[in-house]
Amino acid sequence: MSNNKTVPTDASVQEFLDKIEDEDKRNDSYVLLSLMEKISGERPVMWGPSIIGFGSYHYKYDSGREGDMLSIGFSPRRQNFSLYVGAGAKRNQGFLAKLGKHTMGKSCLYIKRLSDVDMQVLQALIRSTYEYDKKKYNN
Repeated sequence: MSNNKTVPTDASVQEFLDKIEDEDKRNDSYVLLSLMEKISGERPVMWGPSIIGFGSYHYKYDSGREGDMLSIGFSPRRQNFSLYVGAGAKRNQGFLAKLGKHTMGKSCLYIKRLSDVDMQVLQALIRSTYEYDKKKYNN
């Protein structure tokens, strides 16, 4: 069975964010960092080389595959932000309808800049996901 590629590291979150050349993206990254830290009460951790995560949970599938994954997080990609906030879950569809300009991957939420979305709705989506994971996985 293969191991997860996305695992927590000891890399510095601040050093990672400070290397973002686009000032607007760097500023939005610090807003997301503060927001997720406030909601979770957790310190940010680099997961792999480019994802900032807050909290984690342990999962185990019926197939026997198991591992750890971040509860909430984001990655400031070149084209947009990838937000790991449970956006693909049915329980969060109401938030997406009110969020503003975004696209979806399989479970990632993509936004170009924070000014494109309703920050109160984004905050509620992030809180919903974090609290759901804490309750479901008893963290």
